[in-house]
Amino acid sequence: MSDETRTTQEYAIDFIKAFADTEAEILPYKEHLKDLKKNYVENGWLTKEEVKLAVRAYRMLKQDEDIAQLATFYDKLSETV
Repeated sequence: MSDETRTTQEYAIDFIKAFADTEAEILPYKEHLKDLKKNYVENGWLTKEEVKLAVRAYRMLKQDEDIAQLATFYDKLSETV
């Protein structure tokens, strides 16, 4: 079937299949991140709040966010350590 004769429904079905496959591939990595956070808390290396702040700082760096806001998160993290 050529692209010209495919229906929106057929494209939607293809998209859903591809989306489901991608989510299935990502799941082990999400579980790993969850276990990583849990491990740091259980070992007493960081509190839950410190882990949350560290993740926020990482996401801010990844998105080129405001460095002043990053500094605020860092200061909060430093106060708890």
